[in-house]
Amino acid sequence: MADLNRRTMLRAGALTGGVGALAVTSATAAVATTSAASRSARSTRGDGNPSRPLRPFHGAHQSGILGDPVAAATIVAFDLTLAGKQALTRLLQTLTTTLRSLAAGGLAPSPGIADTAGTGLLGPSAPARSLESVVALGPAVFTDAFGLAAARPRRLRAMDTFPNDQLDPAWCGGDVLITLQGHDRDIVTNALREVCRATRGSMQIRWKQDGFTSPPRPTGHPRNLLGFKDGIAGPDPANDSQLESLVWAGDGEPSWAAGGSYYVIRRIRMLVEFWDRVSTSEQERMFGRRKGSGAPLTGGAEHTAPDYTNDPNGSAIPLDSHIRLANPRTTKTASSQFLRRSYSYDAGVDSVGNLDMGLMFGGFNADLDRQFVTVQKRLADEPLVDYITPVGGGYFFALPGVRDPKDFYGSALLA
Repeated sequence: MADLNRRTMLRAGALTGGVGALAVTSATAAVATTSAASRSARSTRGDGNPSRPLRPFHGAHQSGILGDPVAAATIVAFDLTLAGKQALTRLLQTLTTTLRSLAAGGLAPSPGIADTAGTGLLGPSAPARSLESVVALGPAVFTDAFGLAAARPRRLRAMDTFPNDQLDPAWCGGDVLITLQGHDRDIVTNALREVCRATRGSMQIRWKQDGFTSPPRPTGHPRNLLGFKDGIAGPDPANDSQLESLVWAGDGEPSWAAGGSYYVIRRIRMLVEFWDRVSTSEQERMFGRRKGSGAPLTGGAEHTAPDYTNDPNGSAIPLDSHIRLANPRTTKTASSQFLRRSYSYDAGVDSVGNLDMGLMFGGFNADLDRQFVTVQKRLADEPLVDYITPVGGGYFFALPGVRDPKDFYGSALLA
């Protein structure tokens, strides 16, 4: 980017952390098929609209993966405080019962601790179909301690540290990652408290971050806290062919993992005060898109594909822009795209008076290394790293869906 020295000088006065990379992905079209999962996705996909209908709890895949981000979310990592396969099985059965009930509405099942009138937070009952969730396991679960060493997804490991990361151990890792999302903050908060109430003694919160998605302004996809439309491109949740190759774990993975996905979560601090001192034109060249419309700098509208063939030297969309590095849109790089599901966060003010805001970046991958890791390496040292700092997160494996009322999370894994 032009004027790097000026940015670096400004940043020196604005930063309390370091720099990092923000991954964006997109996908090309492929032939759609008509599985039940696809039909459900079509009926609930809001094209970036956070007010879309929520997906049902039961299915081949977890409800919180395919739909666009909604208004409110919380992402929580837990450490297990139990040992052994049987205890883990009981925990996942309890989580299933609790989250199934919360998604259905009404009252959560009693954990046998104390009688509580109503929901405890929402009043007499909770509305139906008001919550989606994703339950994922961290690499430490797939060990001999739980009799699961041989069942480990082949790419699952502790999160890599990339150039420009400044990871804080307090915001990294965990044994169980739960994402809860809905249209209302109190419903999400109530769900987390019910989960904690039901699982006390089996797992303890390691870190937690609330997130949100803003309404589209004025239309199209919502904006992130840098003011740019977020998640414009990506695999189509209604396209089974894309999902099989880009989202659901497949070739070479343990058979139990079918229908699951590698879930990357990254807490990315955005240095918003520093960003707000940069001209719009410079911001647009860093992203490769217009800030107002979301259109690529080669022209068109929000959903227009960038035209790199007529811009080989980057005169319109710089060669080091975020969208060009993340997705060069070549045949060779098409398989590195993945499904992005992220939330903005506002965590108040840091210890020196700077706003602590950013993105809970979420990505679902069929193959962790082929997709997220490859894209992240392409983004190393992009100009945007002067304004964002990855400070936490982890690699997890999102379990296959709970198929019916008799099924539970990880049933095939723990059989």
